[in-house]
Amino acid sequence: MKIAVPVVEGKLSQHFGHCREVAMFEVDPQTKTILGTRLIPTPPHEPGRFPSWLKDQGADMVIAGGMGQRALELFQQADIQTIVGAPSELAETVVTVWLQGNLASSSNACNHGAQEHHECGDHHGEHKAHSCGGHHA
Repeated sequence: MKIAVPVVEGKLSQHFGHCREVAMFEVDPQTKTILGTRLIPTPPHEPGRFPSWLKDQGADMVIAGGMGQRALELFQQADIQTIVGAPSELAETVVTVWLQGNLASSSNACNHGAQEHHECGDHHGEHKAHSCGGHHA
């Protein structure tokens, strides 16, 4: 099984659609172990592109902080399970917590009014101009 986690400096990033890297974890849910990890540079941002791109990368699941409804639908259509509401911890820690059965989808952490979400890159000033679902996938 492959789990994709959007990362900035090794930690889960709250803004999936604008991050420059995804940590792809190969895991064995039976033994609850991480078999391998690789960092994959993301393609240029285009609304709606990430679900199919991640499917091409072999992802079975995405663990994210927040995600809009449209992005959730696109991941569902791509047959990729989503876990939202994850904390900004080291990506390996987040995956390990999931493997131990202690991480499930919770409230969607997508909050475009919060300034701390600018960690992912090039979208300064966009937060008031778009809805949550338009840019995460």
